[in-house]
Amino acid sequence: MDDFTDKIKKIIVPKIKNIKNPKILEFGVQKGRSTIEFLKCCETNDGHLYSFDIDDCSKVSQSKNWSFHQSRDDNFEFIEKIIPESVDVIFLDTIHEADHVKKIIYKYFNRLKINGLFIIDDISHLPYTKNKLRNNFYCEINNKETFNKILEIYDNNQENFDLEFSFISSGLAIIIKRQNHINEIKPIVFRENQLKNIIRKIWKKVKKD
Repeated sequence: MDDFTDKIKKIIVPKIKNIKNPKILEFGVQKGRSTIEFLKCCETNDGHLYSFDIDDCSKVSQSKNWSFHQSRDDNFEFIEKIIPESVDVIFLDTIHEADHVKKIIYKYFNRLKINGLFIIDDISHLPYTKNKLRNNFYCEINNKETFNKILEIYDNNQENFDLEFSFISSGLAIIIKRQNHINEIKPIVFRENQLKNIIRKIWKKVKKD
């Protein structure tokens, strides 16, 4: 089993396998690894999976519980005519860039049911850092920026959703919706570069020496 499928089975499937008549919205199909696992839940519990990808992935499955549409995830007018008014799960695995992820979260958040899950793949930069097995500049930088962007969104919406992270493989962020509202983000004000912390670091070094 590859690490992506292992991540889906260990982290996501236990959270969705008991949902009755689940409606799942999947952005990004590729080889169909997540699609197959979502379909197992839909076929067991009489649900339906709506998948979108820019490539033609229609041959991944012939399941009656699956609808595939070839489209970008931000083709909003097209997609909103197809998907239900409310869904139980949204899985995002398309463009792994912070601003794009933010755009998709804000656009489809209101389609998610209360207690529904919005799952974002590839939020960990650790496997892609220099000298690691997946050593990749693009993935390292974009995954780290995406992680930080999700933290910014959460910082301004702690009453509107809960947030979990998994760092298995390339990681997952799991948003659990609590309110039918999402606030715009404001940058988090960190103090690590303030003079007080610089003095603290100098003092710690002096004590150590």
